[in-house]
Amino acid sequence: MKLAIFDDNRLGVVTGDEVVDVTGALPWPHEPDPLLAGWWRALCRDFAALAPALEAAARSGRGQPLDSVRLAAPVLGPTKIIASASNYQEHIDEMHSVQQRTLGQVESWMMNFDIFLKAPSSIVGPGSGIVLPRDVLAEGSEIHHESELVVVIGTGGKDIAVENALDHVLGYTIGLDITVRSPADRSRRKSYDTFSPLGPWLTTSDEAGDPADFDILLTCNGETRQAVNTSTMITPVPQIVAYASRMMTLHPGDVIFTGAPPGVGPILPGDVLDTSISRLGAMTMTVRAEDAIYS
Repeated sequence: MKLAIFDDNRLGVVTGDEVVDVTGALPWPHEPDPLLAGWWRALCRDFAALAPALEAAARSGRGQPLDSVRLAAPVLGPTKIIASASNYQEHIDEMHSVQQRTLGQVESWMMNFDIFLKAPSSIVGPGSGIVLPRDVLAEGSEIHHESELVVVIGTGGKDIAVENALDHVLGYTIGLDITVRSPADRSRRKSYDTFSPLGPWLTTSDEAGDPADFDILLTCNGETRQAVNTSTMITPVPQIVAYASRMMTLHPGDVIFTGAPPGVGPILPGDVLDTSISRLGAMTMTVRAEDAIYS
């Protein structure tokens, strides 16, 4: 099932080029305010029990063309965004030259797989653009795209076993981990507003299939930058979920970026990024500079 959040944070099921509003099939009142949208996290937790009603509502409901609605990010109010670092060997290799150019040296500790946190306030949907901060543009630091497979947690848990990890995954979506190349902490330079685009919808695990066999593609202004299969991850999805759950309890609706494939590169105002993942969909993001502040 493809779950979309659209317009006034309505819940939809995507079929072909249409979306059917299935909000009325939920057993709780709909709260459009994303800060109060506990219904989404409850849906992530209880999806198995709710799926039949959602499927029935999708079959009987009237579809709307996708191009007639505004798609939001297919998550609401996650307690955290967890991101994976150094999870493709070719990306690790390319980061030596990237760091030498942007930092003047190679930070060897950053070449090892690990996880870090991003601010949930950095999330935007495919209907929004990526905004490059004034101060970063003024200082001349490079800002890079990183197109990644993103995991959305279902039932959550602590100390999850690797062999059971995929049972805790609701589904997958496409993510862009926008990154300032500077000496600052990862969480700081990756948490600006709009630096975590997600979309176009969430594809549930049963429909998405094996997370170790997705093709990721990103183009910038029509030029291919990133093209990789997730089978080349150093740390596969089950191990990422299990590893993250050792440090922190994973809650329903939490978001996990699984790491940047090779081919990262700078983005500038006016650029257009097209990113897709096989079986998950595609989205287009425009890039602009942050507006100036006038006193």
